[in-house]
Amino acid sequence: MRAVLLGGTGAMGGATALQLARRGWDVDVTGRDSARMPADLVAAGVRFHRVERGDTRGIGRLLGSGADLMVDLVAYTADHVRALLPVMGEVACPVLISSRAVYLDGSGRHVNGAEPPRFDGPIREDAPTLPPAGDHVDPYTREGYAPCKAAAERAALDSGLPVTVLRPGKVHGPWARNPRTKGIVDRMLDGEPTIRLAEPDTADHLSAAANVAALIGTVAQHPGARVLNAADPDTPTAAEIVRVIAARLAWPGTVVRVAEGDDGAHPWRTPMMLDTTAAQELGYRPLGRAVDLLGHEVDWVRAVRAGTGASAPGS
Repeated sequence: MRAVLLGGTGAMGGATALQLARRGWDVDVTGRDSARMPADLVAAGVRFHRVERGDTRGIGRLLGSGADLMVDLVAYTADHVRALLPVMGEVACPVLISSRAVYLDGSGRHVNGAEPPRFDGPIREDAPTLPPAGDHVDPYTREGYAPCKAAAERAALDSGLPVTVLRPGKVHGPWARNPRTKGIVDRMLDGEPTIRLAEPDTADHLSAAANVAALIGTVAQHPGARVLNAADPDTPTAAEIVRVIAARLAWPGTVVRVAEGDDGAHPWRTPMMLDTTAAQELGYRPLGRAVDLLGHEVDWVRAVRAGTGASAPGS
């Protein structure tokens, strides 16, 4: 079995490449800089290729006569998807990584909007989503990101190919480009005696990279055109997340609840839960709970801070 991962050196790509390689797959990943290739992937036999996401011919040459699985982790627009449709047709199971940011609440609000959304319960895949953006919209802005992702989804699902679209929550794991635990980890390791938290009881659904990888492995066995939420089986609150980090670092300080304000800001403040029933019915079995797997990112962030973060502690 052969897999090609476009943008495969970050958290989700790295976890997927590692799991597949350890199961005997031949795995190729693309990226801009070989220096970002995690040492664990090299040791597992994963091959790195310096190919830009926009280099359709280069991706076509890499795919060659085809692959059993291709995961596109760096498609942000409909044009990105359309450009690859000819080569995606040579793949038995194409997977497109999208985002939960495409979902709308009952009043048309979304996570990147001016007013925070309010969802009544866990969000199913058939919930309303943002209208697809036009080709002129910049996907690398706060305003453009989600509608461009919605457009990328639509281009994939309208292609007639067996593309599975995955919508993860807030991703955590080693090799994350912007690990959300870093701010808290740094403050604890710097010896701050107190962490102030606003809205500490917010449950902001997480997606461990390892669990997303497990779902991709399941999807590879069942190709088909569909949308699946990709999230952890538990929904810890912000306070519980910070307690996990504190325990991992043996931090002796105190967490203090405060009124809403900048001095209590943290990354887990959107009450938004994803329904993963469809993924489970397909056969998805998470590798662990968020409260257990979060420690892998914490270990990695600490290792990077110490200058020893080439591999993934706990992997």
